[in-house]
Amino acid sequence: MSILSRFDLSGKTALVTGCKRGIGRGMAEALAEAGADIVGVSASLELEGSAVEKSVREIGRNFKAYQCDFSSRDAVLGFAAQLEADGVKPDILINNAGTIKRAPAAEHEDALWDEVINVNLSSQFILSREIGRGMIERGKGKIIFTASLLTFQGGITVPGYAASKGGVGQLTKALANEWAGKGINVNAVAPGYIATDNTQALQDDPVRSKAILERIPQGRWGTPEDFAGPVVFLASDAANYVNGEILVVDGGWMGR
Repeated sequence: MSILSRFDLSGKTALVTGCKRGIGRGMAEALAEAGADIVGVSASLELEGSAVEKSVREIGRNFKAYQCDFSSRDAVLGFAAQLEADGVKPDILINNAGTIKRAPAAEHEDALWDEVINVNLSSQFILSREIGRGMIERGKGKIIFTASLLTFQGGITVPGYAASKGGVGQLTKALANEWAGKGINVNAVAPGYIATDNTQALQDDPVRSKAILERIPQGRWGTPEDFAGPVVFLASDAANYVNGEILVVDGGWMGR
């Protein structure tokens, strides 16, 4: 097998959560360009005619849309059951759906904490468990989480987000420990400061934005397109011996 053919995802089906915009959409489009058909799901994803569906179909791949409220355990379990009923058997699972709620820790209400933990961590485990069972039966699969710089750092005024992303990092390792020997690769990408809706408040803050850019050696905010190579690599046979890793995509932030 040639090295380039190891990156070919033709014949694979990738389930991408949080695919409507931002990093998730960029990942879905990259996986489609590498040959995978896409099953997309977000809380508010249009069931027909979404921008990400149009992009994937223009690339020449199939796209199937679902909606799921990832803050609800029942909704996630119902979504997993619907996938099974529809005969959808993902070869690749991209756990990207996420949310962030900003408030100082002393003012961080329980409702904010619960929503962030449910969306960013609990639903990730539930979906991985449900999809993972089928991967174990087939003896092969790729699971990729979206971690964060706050998997490693504490952040400011986002205690729930930091806790959830720290948990994502440990969940990545825990599942890899159990499933690597069963033919399933479990890894994560950790975005740095990326120009998306989730970071709009930081981009609009001249003081914080300046401080952030001064620390990034590459000197710019990241873009969703910066995740094309990393996600295709981790989803492909080229990464068959990569397990439990958190690939940081941050323009050099963590190196400072």
